[in-house]
Amino acid sequence: MSLYAGFDLHAKSNHLAILDQKGKRVFSKKLPNETKTIFEALKPFKKRIEGLVVESTYNWYWLVDSLMEKGYRVHLANPSAIQQYSGLKHSDDIHDAFWLADQLRLGILPEGYIYPKEERPIRDLLRKRGHLVRLRTSLVISLQNIISRNLGFKVDVKDIKRLRENRISPLLAYNDDIALVGQTSKRTIDFLTRQIQNIEKVVESKTQIKPPYEYLLTLPGVGKILGLTIMLETGPISRFSKVGHYVSYCRKVTTRWSSNGKSKGKGNKKNGNKYLAWAFSEAAELSKRYDPYAKRYYTKKALKTNRMVAHNALAHKLARAAYWVMKAQVPFSYEKLFA
Repeated sequence: MSLYAGFDLHAKSNHLAILDQKGKRVFSKKLPNETKTIFEALKPFKKRIEGLVVESTYNWYWLVDSLMEKGYRVHLANPSAIQQYSGLKHSDDIHDAFWLADQLRLGILPEGYIYPKEERPIRDLLRKRGHLVRLRTSLVISLQNIISRNLGFKVDVKDIKRLRENRISPLLAYNDDIALVGQTSKRTIDFLTRQIQNIEKVVESKTQIKPPYEYLLTLPGVGKILGLTIMLETGPISRFSKVGHYVSYCRKVTTRWSSNGKSKGKGNKKNGNKYLAWAFSEAAELSKRYDPYAKRYYTKKALKTNRMVAHNALAHKLARAAYWVMKAQVPFSYEKLFA
C-alpha cells in the first residue's frame, strides 16, 4: 500500500508524519534536523513512499536536497496557499505534518517550485546584493535629510555615492557633532558601495543571461544585474501559464476582497516573490529617471493619482512586459507598453 509523508520543519527539529493511501496514520515522530536520523526513520517505509512534502520555510534547502539525493520524490508546499479548516479547535506540529501528507494523498497540495540546487548560490548572492542596496538607500536618504535640516538644501544622490571624492564632509565641517554624523554615514555608504560592486563583479564573471531571458535587457530600467536577478528569481517562464499569474507572483497586483460592492479586507500581500517585487520596483525607479517614455507615463499617472500609485503602476507594466519578452522571445516594444 502506498504511503505519503509530511515534514513540519523548524529551526532545530522537525516532525515526520506518514499516512497510507486510505488516510490511516502509520508513523509519527519528532526528529532532530540531522539527515542520518531522518533517513533511519524513513528506511522501513522507503519502498512504499509515493512522495514526501516539505513546507517552503526559510530553511528548506538542506532537507529537500538531502531527500532528493536519496531518491525520494519531494514536493515543496506553498504555505501561503495551504488552507486550514476554519472550525479547527486544535493544531500542533503533529497535525500540521499529517495535514501536509494528507493534501498530497488527496492531490490538493499547493506546490512551490524547487529551484535547481546548482543555481541557488548565485541567486542568494544577488539577494544579498539587493539587501545591501536597500541598506545603502536608507542611509543615503537619512544623510540627505540631515543635510536638508541643517543647511536648507538637498544633496544629489550621485554626490553622496561618489567614492573618489568626498563632497559631504566639507558641507558639515562647521560643527564637530554634525560632521561626525555625516562622516559615519558617508563611510558606511562607501563601504556598502564597494561590497555591492564586489558582488556584481563576481556575479557577472560566473553567470550570463540565458537565451530565454536575453530580451529582458531591452526593457527600460533593466541592466545586466537586474536582468540576472529577474532571470534567477523567475526560473522557467513556462511555470506561468498567464501573464496575470506572473505579475501576481511578482506582487504587482492589488490585494482586495469585496462583496456586494463593499470592501471585505485585503488579500495576502506577501504571497509571491519579494525579490522580484523589489527588482521591478528598482526597474521602475530607474526607467522613470532615464527613459523618456517611462517618465512621461509616470508623470501623467502621478498627476491623476499620486507618486506611489504611479510608481507601482509603472512597475506593474514592466513586470507584464518582462513576461511577454521571456515568453514570446521578442524584444521590448514601447508601442505595446505605453500606447
